[in-house]
Amino acid sequence: MKLRIQGNSLRLRVSPSEMTRLLEAGRIEETIHFAHGGDARLTYALEHAAADRDIDLRYRTGEIAIVLSTARTRQWAESDEAGIAGSIEVGGGPLHLLVEKDFACLDRNGSGNEDAFPNPKADAAC
Repeated sequence: MKLRIQGNSLRLRVSPSEMTRLLEAGRIEETIHFAHGGDARLTYALEHAAADRDIDLRYRTGEIAIVLSTARTRQWAESDEAGIAGSIEVGGGPLHLLVEKDFACLDRNGSGNEDAFPNPKADAAC
C-alpha cells in the first residue's frame, strides 16, 4: 500500500493482493519507522466496516486509518472504478481522502508492475 500526503489530503493506493487481503481480513496496514524506539513510527491502515459513510478517517497517536463502508468496498473491488474519494471536516478545514487502485505504470514494465491493476489506458493511442 502506498501513502501520499500533500497539503490537507491523504491518498492510499492499493494493489490487487492488498485488495484481496482487505476483503478477507477487513484491514491492511503498513508501518514506517522514523527513528529508534517504539514510539517513533507511523502506522497507516485501510479497513472496512459497517458504516453509514462511504469513507471516513480514524486518528490515534501513531496511527491513521481510512475506514470504508463494507458495502462500498465490495462494490469498488468488483468494478472498474478507480477509487473512492471524500472529504471530512477537521479543525483546519476539509481533509480530502482518496483510496484508489494501484494501476500499472505505462512507461514501465517488469518488477515495477508485478502487483498492479491493469492500467485502463494501456490500449489507448498516444
